[in-house]
Formats: sequence, C-alpha cells, structure tokens
Amino acid sequence: MTMTGRITRRRFVRGAAGGMLAVPALVPGSALGADGGTAASDRITMGSIGVGGRGTGDMRGLMGHSDVQMLAVCDPVPAHRDNAKNLVDQRYGNQDCTVHADFREVVLRDDIDAVMIGTPDHWHAIICIEACRNGKDVFCEKPETLTIVEGRAMVTAARRYNRVVSGGSQRVLGDYGDWPRLVRGGALGEIREVFVSCGGPSGYCDLSEEPLPPGLDWEMWLGPAPWRPYHHNLIRGGFRPYRDYSGGGMTDWGAHRFGAAMFAVGVHKTGPVQIIPPDGKDHERLTYVFANGMRMYHGGTKNITYKGTEGELPGDVRPPSGTVEIEGYEGRGGLLGDFLHAVRTRQKPFRDIEDAHRAATVCHLGNIAYWLKRPLRWDPDTEQIVGDPEAARWLGRAKRQPWTLS
Repeated sequence: MTMTGRITRRRFVRGAAGGMLAVPALVPGSALGADGGTAASDRITMGSIGVGGRGTGDMRGLMGHSDVQMLAVCDPVPAHRDNAKNLVDQRYGNQDCTVHADFREVVLRDDIDAVMIGTPDHWHAIICIEACRNGKDVFCEKPETLTIVEGRAMVTAARRYNRVVSGGSQRVLGDYGDWPRLVRGGALGEIREVFVSCGGPSGYCDLSEEPLPPGLDWEMWLGPAPWRPYHHNLIRGGFRPYRDYSGGGMTDWGAHRFGAAMFAVGVHKTGPVQIIPPDGKDHERLTYVFANGMRMYHGGTKNITYKGTEGELPGDVRPPSGTVEIEGYEGRGGLLGDFLHAVRTRQKPFRDIEDAHRAATVCHLGNIAYWLKRPLRWDPDTEQIVGDPEAARWLGRAKRQPWTLS
C-alpha cells in the first residue's frame, strides 16, 4: 500500500469518528500548511526506537523536516525516553508524544508510517524485520547489523513486505565531497588499492556487576543478546567494544568508511573473495582482495586513500570532464531527506539496505579474520565462507529466547 493510501484512509477514519468527513471549522492555518509547512494530514508519521545518543540526533534531524510528525519514542532506559519525549513535545508545542519501553507497541500502531532505529547494534535486525512485517518503512542507524545473516534477513524482509529500508551510514557520501565523483569519473585511472581507517574488532565483555537502576527494563535492553548483569557503561553508549552487542570500531566507523570506499570504486553491491589478516610477514594489514584484483586494506591512512594507475586521493588529481552522477541519491536534505523522499515515492533510498548490508559484511568478515587469525575465502554471491566450517559459524549468532529473526 502506498503512503498516500495510508494517509487517505487515516483521514477518512478520523472524520468518520466525528460524524462527518469535512475538516472541522476551527483548524490553525499552520496545520493546513498555510505557513509554508506540510499539512498535518499529509505528514509522514514516525516513531523513534532507541533514543539515547545517536538515536536522539537522528530523531531531531527527522523532526527538522516539515513533512515529519514524530508520534512516539521508545527506549528501555527511562531517562532516554523521557528526554526524547520532552524534545518532541517542545518541537510541536504539545504533550502528544507517547513513550514506550517495548518497540512492539510502536511498530503495531496503525497511525505510524515509519520508524527510526537508533538502538544498540544487537537489536537492529529484529526491530527492522518486525517493523517491515507491520507495514512500516525504516531508517536504521549504522552499523546496520550485528552479523552477516542478520543483514541478509533485513534485505529479505524489506523486499518481501515492499518496504523502504535505509541504512544510516551518513558519511558514505556526505563527508567526502566530490571524491566519489572523482573516482567514478576516472580521475585516478583504474583503482588498484584503497586504504581505510577505522577502529578494531570487538571482544569479550568483562564489565563488573552493578545495582540495577529503578525503572530500567534490563531484560528488554539485552533482548536477543546473552544475559549478563547490568553495568552503566552499556546504556551510556559504551557497548561498542563488546562482541555481544557490536562489532567494535570495525563496524562502527567501518560502516561509514568501508561503505564509502566500496561505493566510490563500484563494488558496493558485491564483496571481496579473500580476507587476509595481518601475519607480521607478507601482510602488514588486514587485506581484502576483490575478484578484479583490487585490494582494500584496514589502516595505512587517516581516513580513506585511493591509489590508481593515474593518481591518488588525497592528492592532486585532474577532475573528470563532464558531470558524474551519483546513482540513487536525491540530494535534498542529506540521508534523512533522501529516506523521506523514498518513503513518499516508493523508490529505493541511496543507502538501500542491500548496499548497507554489503558494507557491513566487509566489516564483519574482517572481524572474523581477526578473531580466528587466519585467512578466509568468501563467495559474495552465495554469501558463504568457503571451506572453513568453524569460521562459517560466525556468520550468524544464536538469539536469547524468545527473540528470533523469523
């Protein structure tokens, strides 16, 4: 069902409930779009799930668009959701925003068109799939997945339920100006090597136990992750170093920078065929080898460095002649604006979940190679590790009951 269909049906039900289908006589002009904004009946209604840290930033960014009406906020941490509600109510000048600790209460609402997911990484896939199943479009923060299996499940759900699902890797394009156009336009010739800077892999969580604060739904915060006692670092953004919740700096900034590099060189819809960890001899850095012979390295730069047959970036290069279009990017309002445009038009967003999943996959494969300290062979078509059953077990994770990907 299209966005227009949902909004029209919602307007009909509201009118019928009042005994008439006409707009009430006394309606502020701003509600009808007279101030240059978007009439309330034509706005994209949203809920924000996970509103501590980055999730709050995304929520505020979405509310900065006049065609968005934020109706609900959700977080198992009371302070997070209370702060988010205050921000929403201040934005709209009312007390209408509802608060929730359980995401299912948000995705089941018929009056919500789309959700933003800003939870810790271990929750992304389950919430995204459930949102798609219930007819919601999704903007999901990076890193979009905790495992490779999760990523493919998110793509499958987006396609099965015909939903718009955008990854949140804002810096794939935004931070790098004309670099993608320079690389794609041939300014460097054939790209032979790419160096990417980001943090390392996550590891075991050894935090001590602390008393559980009043009102915190710790079971919901953990969700599908293995049970462990509460520690305040985990709810204050300090979950990234730990494998149960995140892939570490490798997936955090890696989703941005590996994603940007893959997009610029045109391998963002596939993946490497070999992943080789550093061995202190032949391979100084974690190395990805692609089918075309290009190599991509973890490290060796402060950001991203491209080396081609006719130059490198950063460096002095000759811009390509003519205009090089960036496929899939509408170019209005950044990644959030692109997502909202896709919600209305039903086009795929610039960071369609397939592309976001492919970038996250590179990060996850790097982590597996680091953890096991041995090379991997990867089939990007079947998305399987070849000839190494032990490594292949890391493609997915067991979920703590009752949570599953199905």
